[in-house]
Amino acid sequence: MKTLADLVLLGDPRLYETCAPVREAELPQVAGWVADLHSVMAEIRAKYHFGRGIAAPQIGVMKRLVYLHLDGRPVVLLNPVLAQPSAATFELWDDCMSFPNLLVRVARHQSVTVNYRDEHWRPHTWTVHHDLSELLQHECDHLDGVLCTMRALDGQAFKWRP
Repeated sequence: MKTLADLVLLGDPRLYETCAPVREAELPQVAGWVADLHSVMAEIRAKYHFGRGIAAPQIGVMKRLVYLHLDGRPVVLLNPVLAQPSAATFELWDDCMSFPNLLVRVARHQSVTVNYRDEHWRPHTWTVHHDLSELLQHECDHLDGVLCTMRALDGQAFKWRP
């Protein structure tokens, strides 16, 4: 079982890599990856008091897998693809488990649709708004090697978490 010590931190080259798709033949491995993601997220939540989602590359699994824990309910997204981003955007101070003490001011789409497969390989389409839209944009960026630091509004869009 992976722990907080296995969290991939800012500066690690793996965070800048594009992840490979999860293949249907890899479904037997997904439960273990999800358990590891859940374990590391639980430790982040206990230590830093934030965290609703984590992407597989943040624990060194270079696969297109996002794990969310929303209102006590786990959601597994395999090979998520974002579509139909709204023209309207909003700004926020984004945080990331891979650099938990740094906040970055970014702009995100107010809504987006995500197409994905679940852990049973069933296809889903989910349209999300506001905070969930931001969360999915952040996590899907990880799968493409994009960090919120790369989406900063400007050179002054950084601050330490209070």
